[in-house]
Amino acid sequence: MGLADKVLEGNVQAAARLITGIEDELPGAIQELDILYPHTGRAHIVGITGAPGIGKSTLVDCLIGVFRKRDMTVGVIAVDPTSPFTGGAILGDRIRMQHYGTDKDVFIRSLATRGWSGGLAKAAISTVHVMDAMGKDVILIETVGTGQGEVEIARVADTCLVVLSPGTGDEIQVIKAGIMEIADIFVINKADKPGAENIAMEIEMMLGMKTCPHPSEADWKPGVVLTEAISGRGAEELVEQISKHREFLVCGGGLERRREERAKQELMGAIESFVRSYFHQEIERGGEMEKLIADFVRRKESPHSAAMKIIRQFTSQFRPVTS
Repeated sequence: MGLADKVLEGNVQAAARLITGIEDELPGAIQELDILYPHTGRAHIVGITGAPGIGKSTLVDCLIGVFRKRDMTVGVIAVDPTSPFTGGAILGDRIRMQHYGTDKDVFIRSLATRGWSGGLAKAAISTVHVMDAMGKDVILIETVGTGQGEVEIARVADTCLVVLSPGTGDEIQVIKAGIMEIADIFVINKADKPGAENIAMEIEMMLGMKTCPHPSEADWKPGVVLTEAISGRGAEELVEQISKHREFLVCGGGLERRREERAKQELMGAIESFVRSYFHQEIERGGEMEKLIADFVRRKESPHSAAMKIIRQFTSQFRPVTS
C-alpha cells in the first residue's frame, strides 16, 4: 500500500512522510500527490495572518477547540521561519497547540518558509491537499508573521482572517498596506488591552469606504471580532463569522470563483517549477545550452533572444508528431 492510500485512510504518519517528501521535492512524493488530488476540494481553508507577537498561534489553538466541540476534524499548517542549520521549521509543531497533540482528529504540521516570500511556504498548497484528502473538515493556515505584506495567503484560503492587536500601530499598517483588501474577517486580539475598541472603530470606518474588487462579493462586509486568545473570549463568535462567510461564498458562487483562481495559480506554479527543473538539468548536461549561455555572457546574445531560442528548443521537444 502506497502513502497516498494510507493518507486516504487518515494515517497521520503516512501524511507526515508525504509532506516531508513534498517539501524536499521528491519525485515519488509528487506522484503520490497526483493520486490524492481527485479526493480533495471538500475542506474549508482558513488563513490567519498578521504581524509577529499578536497571538496568532494562541488564537489558532482556541479555534481548534471550538471546531472540535462542533465535532469537526481540523488540520493546521503553521508556517515558521527557516532554520539556517537544518533548513527546517525553527519553532516546529511540537511546541504549538499542545492541547491537541493526542487528538486523532487534529493534524498539526509546521512548514519552513525556505526563502518563500509572502508569509507562506512553497509546500503549503500541497500540504493543504494532503490534509484535505485525509478528510479534514477545516484547515487553518497560520502565516509566518513577517509583517503586513503577507497577502499571499489570499490566494490559498477560502476565508482570510487578519489579526491585529492594540499598541502595535496595526491600524496605521492596515491603511498603508494591501492587507485591507484580503481580509474577510478582522480579529482584534488581546482585546483586554486599552485601544482595542479604537482599532475596531478605525476598521469599521475604513470598511465604509472600501470598494470590493469582485462585484459578486460586494455584499459581504468583513466582520470585526474582538478576542482574548489566552482566555478563549470571542472564539465562538469568530467561528460563527467563519461559518457565515463560508455560507455566503457557497450561496453566491464566490467559493467556486476563489477556488478556480487558486487552481490557475497552482497550475502556473507547477508549470514554472517543471520548466525551471528541466532547464537546470539541461544546463548541467552542457551541450547547446552551455554554448548559448556562453554567447549570452559574451554579449553575442541578448537576454530576450537567448530566452526565445531556449523556449523554441524546449517546445520542439514536446510538440506532438503528426502523420
